[in-house]
Parts: sequence; structure tokens; C-alpha cells
Amino acid sequence: MRTLSSIKELDFSKEDGLIPAIIQDARTGKVLMLGYMNEEALEKTLATQKVTFFSRSKNRLWTKGETSENYLRLVSISPDCDQDALLVKVNPEGPTCHTGTDTCWQEENKNDLQFLGYLTDVIKERRQLPTDESYVARLFSKGINKVAQKVGEEAVEVVIEAKDNDDKLFLDESADLLFHYMMLLEAKGFSLSDVVSILKERHK
Repeated sequence: MRTLSSIKELDFSKEDGLIPAIIQDARTGKVLMLGYMNEEALEKTLATQKVTFFSRSKNRLWTKGETSENYLRLVSISPDCDQDALLVKVNPEGPTCHTGTDTCWQEENKNDLQFLGYLTDVIKERRQLPTDESYVARLFSKGINKVAQKVGEEAVEVVIEAKDNDDKLFLDESADLLFHYMMLLEAKGFSLSDVVSILKERHK
């Protein structure tokens, strides 16, 4: 997906200086709302990292959350193929709709499996931009053998907990196994989507 490189590349001429902005949760993939931006609103969004629109009813700029504090924290902006619409990915702070619902379509903003895609990106970023505070970076620095060993250790823990009746411990160990398996896939240059592709082929 192409990200916005310059405001000047956008075409504001078709809607009296406005372009539609589709707001999508970066973690769940849910579409939250539709708003409109002019150049000034887009500039303020980029400057503050809080999504700002142009209100057609109030005829002024308004930052989502300016009264409710339910801000939309900017993650990325991508123009469409005609440069006259935007896909804006955000991390919402609270419900998005003014009615109090998660989205303007009264949908629950939840998609647990979509979070795995977000987590894949986090693992990749922490491998590429390591910090001393990052557990992921520290484990990657020890090499693929150590990452693979950790997957084996977590797999054994899952088997052990599966034989007991403590569901919380079983799920905790399962989460650890999945997380470290995702790290191993990243170390090998793959992701869960590659594994899913194989499962889809087998399903035919």
C-alpha cells in the first residue's frame, strides 16, 4: 500500500476543496467512520498526529475527540489511485461515533485475528529497529537457533498445561507459543500469512 508522500499530489478539485477520508482501525481492520479533509485539515492531522476533519455543517476544522477526548491517533495515510480519497489508519481512543458506538455503522470494533497482522508488523519493526528495552530484539540478536529453541520450550509447556485443568495457564502458554512461533517465522523470512496460504491450498 502506497503511503502519502506529499499533500501536493492530492486532487482537492472534485469536491470543492475536500476529499473523503475513510477511517480504519489499524489493529482490527474495522472501518470506523467517513469524514472529509481539506488541505488545512490534512496538514493539522500530520502535525498533531490526531485526525482532524473539515466539518461541512460547522464550516470549520474539527479534531475528532476535541470535546469527548476520544481521539483518533494517526498511524498512516494512503491516497487512492486517483489521489482524490484517503485511507487513514488510526488507533482510536474510545468509541468513534458521536452516538457512543465503536463505529458509525454500530459495529463492535473487534477482530481478534486481525490483531495477529498488527503483531506481525510489530515483531518485524522491533527486529529491524532494535532497542535494548525490546525482548523481541534481544532474542533475535541471539540468532535463529535460540529463537527456534524458545519455540520448542514453549511447545513443551503447552503440552504440559494441556494435561492439567488450569485453563488460564494453558491459554497463557499457548499465547507464548504463538508469539515465539511468529518470531521464528520472521527470522526465516515468512509470516503467518504464508502458513495460511498453505492451509488454504490444502483445503481445496
